[in-house]
Amino acid sequence: MKKLSILIASTFLFITANSYAQQEGRNNMEKTIPEMQLKNTVGETINTAQLENDGKPIIISFWATWCTPCKKELNAIHDLYIDWQDETGVRLVAISIDDQRTVSRVVPYIDSKAWEYEVLLDPNGDFKRAMGVNNVPHTFLIDGNGNIVYSHNNYAPGDEYELYDHVLELIEKKD
Repeated sequence: MKKLSILIASTFLFITANSYAQQEGRNNMEKTIPEMQLKNTVGETINTAQLENDGKPIIISFWATWCTPCKKELNAIHDLYIDWQDETGVRLVAISIDDQRTVSRVVPYIDSKAWEYEVLLDPNGDFKRAMGVNNVPHTFLIDGNGNIVYSHNNYAPGDEYELYDHVLELIEKKD
């Protein structure tokens, strides 16, 4: 009887947590980009609510220099990014969450990789929290109207192709 009670309680907690996570995911998809003031790598202030791409999709990828999966994801996308831009006009903005101790590693790293992305710095994690990011890598896809339409956490090889499929879906919906 005791095992049955534990099983029922565990099942209830799993279902409740799963339902909550799914609801949070739906709520996240209805949001737009919050307004924050971030610096780019040359010290200019950028208002995140004003990130635009002439009605085309924007990918926002939260990452850090100390995060191996983050770097793998952004390096994998880098290999495809020029083709993605040519085909869809998508724009990628990489948001570094490196704090004051590690933020000095950001520019040397992106320079060594020759990333074509715009990189913004979020050393206090304000934008990260506003976007509901708990861990990195965390990638969002924003439609041409500024709505968050896709969110993905973590990285496994091949995830970049799934992301691109979502970009293509947005482009097809628009046409």
